[in-house]
Amino acid sequence: MSRVTDIRFVGYGVPDFEAERRFYADDWGLVEVAATQDTAWFKTHGHDEHHVVRLHKADARHVEVIALAADSRADVDALCAAVSDAGCRVVFAPRELDAPGGGYGLRFFSPDGLPFEISADVARGEMRTMERWEGMPLKISHIVLHSPDHQAMVRFFVDVLGFKVSDWLGDFMCFLRCNSAHHRIAILPGPPCLNHVAYDMLTLDDMMRGISRLKKRGCDLRWGPGRHTAGNNTFSYFVTPGGFAVEYTSELEEVDFETHQDQVHAPGPQVMDQWGIATGGPQTMPHPAPDPHLFKPARI
Repeated sequence: MSRVTDIRFVGYGVPDFEAERRFYADDWGLVEVAATQDTAWFKTHGHDEHHVVRLHKADARHVEVIALAADSRADVDALCAAVSDAGCRVVFAPRELDAPGGGYGLRFFSPDGLPFEISADVARGEMRTMERWEGMPLKISHIVLHSPDHQAMVRFFVDVLGFKVSDWLGDFMCFLRCNSAHHRIAILPGPPCLNHVAYDMLTLDDMMRGISRLKKRGCDLRWGPGRHTAGNNTFSYFVTPGGFAVEYTSELEEVDFETHQDQVHAPGPQVMDQWGIATGGPQTMPHPAPDPHLFKPARI
């Protein structure tokens, strides 16, 4: 079965383009690799994915695209057929991509109306070996989404895009893998929207050093530091100037893609934070609301 194999980038529409641009370059620790008057692309230091964030000046805060990877052009073609057969609206069929990094891909809307891209043959970027204590992101770790029918959305990611279930938190949060990382996508009940995007840090020390840098630069830590149960990863959550939740994480569990057996974690006082020391909590994060541009294709 052709399937998604990783995350590439998230494209955001933001009203205050320059404030968000400064945040990712000066605070979060990304590198701007291309720009136009109203759009900028950013990569990490420690991975060769061409870019992990795309910012575009827009009239409202919204998600313009969530870009995923496939192994080959043939897989892109097969996945296009699969999403079409599943009743998804295709924005454009597989074609050569003219954005920085190029590649071959398609765009479509999920059943909830969020925009996705799947691509192959995207140019690789420069990378360098990260050292402990740098406190900057290696790559995108995972993306968490809300869905008004989260059980159906789990089935879509498994049956259509080729993900596998790694774990459940009760019956309301599902963690899905597309490679050896415990989860690359997680799904929660709620209005159709993005919950947050998480970035892997080299070590726990790097996560803590990153928290320190952000706090010194005036970015409030909304929730953390702590350690989740599903995936066993550490966490620290912030909010960008444009209102998007972002996370530094480390030590996400590695599993065997084919054989890992999922389990259900019963909700309890320390399931969300095994250490039990995190300040803040989910209530301190942006309140989920329907993305204002559902089923509206971005122009780029």
